[in-house]
Order: sequence, then structure tokens, then C-alpha cells
Amino acid sequence: MSIPTSHISAPYLYHELVNDRIQTLHREAREQRLVARISRIQRAERGVRRANERLSRALGMEG
Repeated sequence: MSIPTSHISAPYLYHELVNDRIQTLHREAREQRLVARISRIQRAERGVRRANERLSRALGMEG
């Protein structure tokens, strides 16, 4: 059920705008945490690949 626009007060609209902004900031923070987590995982995966390559080269040199 919607409120008729003639009955919407300025404080109500301000409150709604503030709540919307807070929700947007929370969503953006969640997205940034996800991006940071993905970046850490990708960096770790690159480190594992480099370590595997070094190990393969070292084992190849032994044989």
C-alpha cells in the first residue's frame, strides 16, 4: 500500500533518503569486501603457481 504523495511530509522523505543512502553504503561496503577477498585469493593462486613452477624446475634439475 502506497502513501498518497499529498500526505508525505518532508521529514518522512528525508528519513527515507537517509535510509536509502545507508543501505547503499552497506551494499557498497559488502561489494568492496568481496572484491578485496577475490583479490587476495587471486594473489594467493599466483603465488602457488609460481611456487609450483619453481618446484618443477628444481626437481627437473635434480633428475
